[in-house]
Amino acid sequence: MEIFERLESAVRFYARSFPEVFVSAKGARLRGRSGREYIDFFSGAGALNYGHNDEGMKQALIAYLSGDGVVHTLDMASEAKETFLTAFKETILEPRGMDHRMLFTGPTGTNAVEAALKLARKATGRKTVVSFLDGFHGMTAGALAVSRRGLAPGDPLPSVGDSVFLLYDGAKGNNFDTLDEMASLLSSGGDLPAACIVETIQAEGGIVAASMDWLRRLRGLCTEAGVVLIVDDVQTGCGRTGTFFSFEPAGIVPDIVCLSKSLSGMGLPMAMVLVRPAFDRLEPGEHTGTFRGHVPAFITATEALRFWHDDNLTREVEAKAKIVKSGLERIIENHPGTLVPPVRGRGLIQGLETRSGETAKRISAEAFARGLIIETTGPEQEVLKVLCPLTIPETDLKAGLTILDEAVTAAV
Repeated sequence: MEIFERLESAVRFYARSFPEVFVSAKGARLRGRSGREYIDFFSGAGALNYGHNDEGMKQALIAYLSGDGVVHTLDMASEAKETFLTAFKETILEPRGMDHRMLFTGPTGTNAVEAALKLARKATGRKTVVSFLDGFHGMTAGALAVSRRGLAPGDPLPSVGDSVFLLYDGAKGNNFDTLDEMASLLSSGGDLPAACIVETIQAEGGIVAASMDWLRRLRGLCTEAGVVLIVDDVQTGCGRTGTFFSFEPAGIVPDIVCLSKSLSGMGLPMAMVLVRPAFDRLEPGEHTGTFRGHVPAFITATEALRFWHDDNLTREVEAKAKIVKSGLERIIENHPGTLVPPVRGRGLIQGLETRSGETAKRISAEAFARGLIIETTGPEQEVLKVLCPLTIPETDLKAGLTILDEAVTAAV
C-alpha cells in the first residue's frame, strides 16, 4: 500500500478501511493481491447490485468494443442509446404507468441531483428546495446545499440559502408526524418552494426508512401545493429494495427521479434523470457536459434490464432480505448492550446500529480481517451497512452474516 500512501491524495477514504490491493472479482467476491478472498457486503456503495462482472453484461460489452462500437458521442445519437431508450421505456416505464423523459447527465449521482434541482427551479420559477435532515444527495455545491446533518430534538429547523430542512420520518427524538411541519410551511402564505427532494431510505443517514404512509402524504402535499417532488433513488433504486424503484410499494410516482450507481449494471459510470414532460423545460444546451450518457454504459445497462423482464429478482431480493433481517436480529440478541435494536432498512439495504462510531469502525475492521467487506454509515458512522449484491448466493450471504457475528464478538 506504500505507493498509494506516497502518490495518491490524502482524500482517499475507503482504501483506509479496506487495506488491500484488489486484482479480480466475480459475483459477490473480490480477490486481493495478498491471495485473500473477500465476501462483498459493500457492492461499490450500491453501484454493483448485480454483482461483479456479470457474464451477460461483460460479454455484451466485449462484443461491442470488439466491433469498434463508438465509445464517446457527447449527447449525439447512437444505436446503443437508441436501444437503451427503447428497452428502458418498454421494460421499466410503461409497466409502471410512467411517461417520464430520460435526461442523461454527467456520470455520477450528484450530477443527476444538480440537473433535477435545475429542472424544478426552471419549471416553477421558484428557488427554495425542501430537504430532510440527515439526507445526503452528493458532493457538488447544489447537492451539498440540500444535504445536512441532523439536529438535536428541539433545535430550530435550519435554512441554508435556498434550502429548508425538515425532520425525516423516523427521526430520533420525535413522536409526531414530521410532515406537519411541511404542511405548515406550505400553508403559511409565504413563497412556495420549487421542489422537495427526498430519499425513501436515508442510506448515508444511517439506513432510516420512511414509512409508506409518510411517503404517500408527502406526495399529496407536494401535489396539492404544486411543488415538484424529486426522489433521489441513486443508492436505493435499480432493485435494491426489491422493486426497481424504491418508491413503488408506496404507490406514488415522483415528478423527477434521480438514478445512477447500478443503472449501468456493472459499475460503469452512468446517471439519468427521469422527468415528467411538464417539467422538462431546459433549453437545448442549458445543461451540458462532455460525458453525458457514457456509450459503453448503455450497452451494459440494456443487458441489465433482462433482470426486469419478470419478477424473479424481486422475489429473490425479498427472500434474501428475510435472511439478512433474521441474521442481524440474531447478532443483536448475541450482543446485548453493544448493538441497538431494531434492524434498520428494507430489502437488501439493512443496517445494524452500534453504540458508537468507534465501535462500528472496529467491527468493520474485524470483519475485513476475516474476509468480509462491510462499511459504516450514519451521522456518527455508527451503523454497519449490509449492501450485498442482489444476486449474492445464499451460501455467501449466510457466510457473511456469520463473519459479521464473529467480528462483533472480536471487536467488543
